[in-house]
Amino acid sequence: MPLTSEQITQFFRVSPGSGVKLSDHHTGWAQTVELAELGRETVKERAQELLRSEQQELSDRQELLYADNRYSLLVIFQGMDASGKDGTIRHVMSGINPQGCRVTSFKQPSAEELDHTFLWRYAKCVPERGCIGIFNRSWYEEVLVVRVHPPVLAGQQLPPGKRGKSFWQQRFEDINAFEQHLVRNGTQVVKIMLNISKGEQKQRFLERLERPEKYWKFSAGDVAERRHWDAYMQAYEESLEATSTEWAPWYVVPADQKWVARSIVASILRETISGLELRYPQLTAEQQSKFAAAREELLRE
Repeated sequence: MPLTSEQITQFFRVSPGSGVKLSDHHTGWAQTVELAELGRETVKERAQELLRSEQQELSDRQELLYADNRYSLLVIFQGMDASGKDGTIRHVMSGINPQGCRVTSFKQPSAEELDHTFLWRYAKCVPERGCIGIFNRSWYEEVLVVRVHPPVLAGQQLPPGKRGKSFWQQRFEDINAFEQHLVRNGTQVVKIMLNISKGEQKQRFLERLERPEKYWKFSAGDVAERRHWDAYMQAYEESLEATSTEWAPWYVVPADQKWVARSIVASILRETISGLELRYPQLTAEQQSKFAAAREELLRE
């Protein structure tokens, strides 16, 4: 792909304070005139080359992240059903040491979780220093699904009060403050919205229904949620506008072609880790002396 990793990162980043209209974001592979002129097959080949390169770089950077032990990386994936969250995570992180990476998926909250603030169950799963944490869905469900389905909010046992625009603005403020708290304490937060078109989602649903080995991926609830497409798009736009910050930016990644999404996400993550100024620990004089003695002992055997 002609764009560098840094250019890719900037191209898909939602600038803080900017308006967001998802219909203006291309969901396919021809993101620029240059890419369109190259043609689909050439772009696909270069995207796959980029993915392989970034996978190796991510693996190397993960080792340095672990050795440095001052930072962690939290990657949040959001997107409509069938947008490719599972596949993107699996392919992009395929070269990562599993001991230093944990993927967490969040389902319907338990009774215990409902007895705490809406951020509590997510905060428990934030990665420790030196590690990469991946959230397949996240606290953004609390301003997406919960907003689209008011009965879900009614079941959260909140104190009485209005549930209008100011309520959601307060949730955005809580999220921004929490993410800033994480970043200030060494957890870099990257947020990926896999932007799939309604037409492509339909095709992926049909594929799941036509291939027995994919039945397990389909739920009748997927089609029910699809009926709320416009409401979800509005909720996403407002969330992206309110919570893409300098310290925890959003990236709107085109997801109609899986090979496009995977290469872009890999570039974003590699660029993010590269910006952490990681370094291997420096040995003290005492440690150097002990290591030298250990080396001499081994050589004498």
